[in-house]
Amino acid sequence: MTLDRRIHEPASSATLVDLLDRVLDKGLVVAGDVSISLANVELLTIRIRLLVCSIDKAEQIGLNWWRNDSRLGGGDGDEIRRLQARVAELEKQLKAKGR
Repeated sequence: MTLDRRIHEPASSATLVDLLDRVLDKGLVVAGDVSISLANVELLTIRIRLLVCSIDKAEQIGLNWWRNDSRLGGGDGDEIRRLQARVAELEKQLKAKGR
């Protein structure tokens, strides 16, 4: 008579935090179209594209529209351009002093 002495571990289950971490790290894309028609005449089409990921992942794939959107930053576009020009000027001055 032999005894089975293997350790039985419960099946691993991902917690909500693990799942959210994975989605934010890898990204999740949801795409779909909603169309409303009446008597075979299309009245309205809504295209839905949703990307869920972390800010770091979004910047890695080239999405950073929120950085220059004045509605999100609270300032106007002219102020942002003025500040960007000022930063560029200061960087140029630092490089000149570093020579």
